[in-house]
Amino acid sequence: MANNAHTARARGTAIEQIAAQWLCQQGLTLVTQNHYVKGGELDLVMRDGDILVFVEVKHRTTARYGHPLETITYQKQQRLVRAAKLYIARGGLSSPCRFDILGIIGKPPDLDYHWVKAAFDAF
Repeated sequence: MANNAHTARARGTAIEQIAAQWLCQQGLTLVTQNHYVKGGELDLVMRDGDILVFVEVKHRTTARYGHPLETITYQKQQRLVRAAKLYIARGGLSSPCRFDILGIIGKPPDLDYHWVKAAFDAF
């Protein structure tokens, strides 16, 4: 069981790295990834010009059981907002922010990206 969790985490980290590379190709700059704060994790923290972008990455190999974007519930959004507020407070940051979701379907290297900018509001 623990081995499955480790394997899933490794797969998730690999997908997040691929996602970060893809977003960099779209013009964003990576600040950090897998940033843990009390009560949550920020998958990717990036910059889009002067905007700090918190990106939640969701991956599924198939959309058979629903699109990965559908997994971002209101409760998940609130956890992300709390984690982002802690990140901003800790870093003493004051730049504008937005929350993006990147849904990825498929198996590497054959992936489809569905990027929702400003997917929800926080502040």
